[in-house]
Amino acid sequence: MSQVARTRGMTVAAFGRRKGGSPLVCLTAYTTPMARLLDPHCDMLLVGDSLGMVIYGLPSTVPVTLEMMIAHGAAVVRGAASALVVVDMPFGSYQESPAQAFRNAARLMAETGCAAVKLEGGAVMAETIAFLVTRGVPVLAHIGLQPQSVNTYGGYGARGKVEDEAERILADARAVAEAGAFAVVVEGVVEPLAQRITDAVPIPTIGIGASAACDGQILVSDDAFGIFADFTPRFVKRFADLASVIDAAAKAYAEEVRARRFPGKEHVYQPAAAPAAPQGGAPA
Repeated sequence: MSQVARTRGMTVAAFGRRKGGSPLVCLTAYTTPMARLLDPHCDMLLVGDSLGMVIYGLPSTVPVTLEMMIAHGAAVVRGAASALVVVDMPFGSYQESPAQAFRNAARLMAETGCAAVKLEGGAVMAETIAFLVTRGVPVLAHIGLQPQSVNTYGGYGARGKVEDEAERILADARAVAEAGAFAVVVEGVVEPLAQRITDAVPIPTIGIGASAACDGQILVSDDAFGIFADFTPRFVKRFADLASVIDAAAKAYAEEVRARRFPGKEHVYQPAAAPAAPQGGAPA
């Protein structure tokens, strides 16, 4: 069976057309070097506000600022040649009003060069999504478990376990699609609900802790590659254990420094050789 070639120079429109097609491959990225490594393999790179926990050691995504997202968003855009780059809008930057959301989304796009923004919220954010989309800001929606609302939820448990909550989340999916979101992240919901949502909306669903039936998948790269070891959610598969590799490399470096085996002669600079003395007798 032939493989479906990934679209080069992924656009928002091309991303949306992948509904029901070859699964969309998405990962988070926060730096230029990581973006360069992931870009050849991904349809979308998300500069997630998860950087607050992964990069800055914050207890949640709530303290992340717009300035942090701009700095890391610009870094990822510099490293991405073909993947669609989307930047999260941090907590407090869009909930007040559609006008506030537009001001901050416009700044994100102008100062990073990203193609779209992501915001959390379902039906309650439909007006804001429509306001942004009609003014030229593509929006990736985010429903189900919403990390920015962890204080309201009281934790990171799965959503949609009971039918009334499942119906509300399904209604959220329909609302963001009708408002004009080009795709929707479906996080931390029970698998049957993720399947229902995918069947119910005309835009791609990007699952994280949801279902293989979604139109695509996303993970936090540092989770998937075994770099961030503070907590591993049930839905994360570790495709590598880079934390152990880095730990072993740091240990080897420390041992060589303490034993004065590093740096070696090949790692240091030597002064230029003195010019040779002239040959022959004294001049006439």
